[in-house]
Amino acid sequence: MKMSFRWFGAEDDPVKLSQIRQIPGVTDVVGALYDVPVGEVWPLEKIAELKKQVTDAGLELNVIESVNVHDDIKIGLPTRDKYIENYCQTLRNLAEFGISVLCYNFMPVFDWLRTDLWYELPDGSKTMQYDRSVSEAITPQSLLEQYSSNSVAFSLPGWEPERLADLKGLFAKYAGVDAARLRENLKYFLEAIIPVCEETGIKMAIHPDDPPHPLFGLPRVVSNAEDLRWILNAVDSPNNGLTLCTGSLGANPNNNVVEIIREFAPTGRVPFAHVRNIRWQDEPGTGKGRFYESSHLSSDGSLDLYEIIRAFHDSGFDGFIRPDHGRMIWEETGRPGYGLFDRALGATYINGLWEAVEKNAKN
Repeated sequence: MKMSFRWFGAEDDPVKLSQIRQIPGVTDVVGALYDVPVGEVWPLEKIAELKKQVTDAGLELNVIESVNVHDDIKIGLPTRDKYIENYCQTLRNLAEFGISVLCYNFMPVFDWLRTDLWYELPDGSKTMQYDRSVSEAITPQSLLEQYSSNSVAFSLPGWEPERLADLKGLFAKYAGVDAARLRENLKYFLEAIIPVCEETGIKMAIHPDDPPHPLFGLPRVVSNAEDLRWILNAVDSPNNGLTLCTGSLGANPNNNVVEIIREFAPTGRVPFAHVRNIRWQDEPGTGKGRFYESSHLSSDGSLDLYEIIRAFHDSGFDGFIRPDHGRMIWEETGRPGYGLFDRALGATYINGLWEAVEKNAKN
């Protein structure tokens, strides 16, 4: 297990590489280029600069999260082949700088969704909350306006303003794209890029839907164990893999996260994992679907992080792992979910659990 930490770059992240370097056990940065429009080739010189910034700070850059997939590919438009070729060239460019894992998603329009970016907990910390009843009552446009006003001037990953400028037009393009067609388009994409991944040694790691159910009439096809099996079988290659995100999968009460880890991690096709905890605010199964993102501590959330880490360990997981969304604590300000302090606590907690599981396994 290699501990990593997501970083949004020197221009748009209040968290500094020098601070990440001081988190015990963190060796890697999970990075990306955020100034290249979706669908364009990532230039070699920009990748080189990102790599240099990270390595100069005494850290490593092995994982990219993410090279976003153009909507024309997800929709299946005739223009998709041009964007797929650009994606393949980006893969080749990344491989020149030693990138070994690429986390991506195939969610239509919105890469993730929360209905409250600054939900206040009893201890005064703030976190992100999701309320399904709110998401079903709000319009996509009003949600976009809410995000724009509440992101405290930081860009939100997957919510690119230029891409979402014509939201009505973008939704119109998705008309007729149901789950079956979205799966077909995902398979088409994978069949085109995985041979390049096999040549370059890059492992693709698809991220689960967040939250894992349809939104605004748009389908979701990476929401449960059945979906994950389908993806791995669609293109049976060691380079076609998964990002196991405990918070995203755990947001579906029908998903047993520990069992999912024990099924998929031993296959060798899980090169990356996001570990976070969530706290259900309603009894799972009621259909209300309210939860917030808690601290990583098992007792603070609804997921048992000890059993989750034990499942990764027992499965022989040797990939990259990172603490996922954290609360905003100790009067820190920054991008929702991506402050320094709570994620650093999460990394230390995960490392402590791993050490305990490893030592117990030897007894």
